[in-house]
Amino acid sequence: MQFVNQNSTTIVEYTQNHFELVLTAVLISLLLWVPSGILLTKSDKWARRALAIANIIFCIPSLSLFAVFVTIPFLGLGRQSALLALVLYAMMPLMRNVYDGVKNVDRNVLEAAKGMGMSTGRIMREIRLPLGMPVIFAGFRITVVMTTGIAAIATYIGERNLGRFISEGLVRSNTNMIITGAILISVIAVGLDTFLGLVEKRVVPRGLRVRR
Repeated sequence: MQFVNQNSTTIVEYTQNHFELVLTAVLISLLLWVPSGILLTKSDKWARRALAIANIIFCIPSLSLFAVFVTIPFLGLGRQSALLALVLYAMMPLMRNVYDGVKNVDRNVLEAAKGMGMSTGRIMREIRLPLGMPVIFAGFRITVVMTTGIAAIATYIGERNLGRFISEGLVRSNTNMIITGAILISVIAVGLDTFLGLVEKRVVPRGLRVRR
């Protein structure tokens, strides 16, 4: 608590930077991977290829991916490299869950909709997306929590966020810095997941929710 009181201004700054990085990465990921996941449902061949690429990227250690992007001239140290890496990591959980949620809707329901004369676009809007929402939202929650954690590692490429307390604490053997950074990042991750759980209760009907 003494460390927190003495460094309150820095903590506020790092927390704000952490939130900005996570929020920006998640918004870009939603704009990219949700439509991509929906489009992939139209072609199993392209779906297998895209998901294989997403899986390969997801398996690359985060620090290695950050380091590679730093060497690219127009990215370099800082926010741009961090954002690109986080958006690529979000591809796997977000795009896969969108694809699975939309693709795996009960065929009987789809056949009934077609029999009623519903168009492909209307079936997507009124049948596939609503019924796939539990799986899609689960992927969104995973993406947010994962991004919050990985964003801390971006401190090694110049990001001034909560991960800096952990990295500098390790260098200085300063337990207070390490604990402060670790606790704040954990609280943010748990808090965001709890908040999204409450949102899920509003968005997803009770009978369709994915049990965690």
